[in-house]
Amino acid sequence: MNLPVSAQRRLVLASDNHGKLAELRALLAPMRAQVEPQAALGVQGAEEPYDTFVENALAKARHAARATSWPALADDSGLCCCALDGAPGVHSARFAGPEAKAAHNNELLLRRLRGIADRRAHFQCVIVALRSADDPEPLIADGRWDGEIVEPAQGEGGFGYDPHFWVPELSATAAQLPAAQKNRLSHRALAMQAMVGLLRRRWGW
Repeated sequence: MNLPVSAQRRLVLASDNHGKLAELRALLAPMRAQVEPQAALGVQGAEEPYDTFVENALAKARHAARATSWPALADDSGLCCCALDGAPGVHSARFAGPEAKAAHNNELLLRRLRGIADRRAHFQCVIVALRSADDPEPLIADGRWDGEIVEPAQGEGGFGYDPHFWVPELSATAAQLPAAQKNRLSHRALAMQAMVGLLRRRWGW
């Protein structure tokens, strides 16, 4: 099923995270797509009750598409630590509680890792795009960015766990990288690169 020409380059982004919105808008710029955050269209965020990134991304995209009648794009991403059996995982944004700020989440992460030598971790991102809320053929792409957890925090950029996420091959944390470089290398960048290919091949963009 092809989208009407008038709607082919229009997407509602099912996210209220300003940092994520800026990253995704930059990554989608080459597609010349009109991207509007769901809040700008009067849509409140969906619940994220599932234990996997893909299920949560699908739930958010379907909610936004149903509320706006626009094609929708959503992502779910998080930090997964080997020594913590993948935690904080899908709970990354609310690791320390429903209203937790990044500082609280980072504090809990470091507390959980205290005394543990294995600091391997990776950021995981799953991105979903839907033509409509009932689209039976969602586009699904994922990306992974490997690193390790360090302390103390290093760098002023990025958001979330970035100041503690060390990328060995760059000898820097994600928070120390220029935004343009992070947008090329991150888990979200890798997932978006894959999604761009899917949008072109499957939707004819």
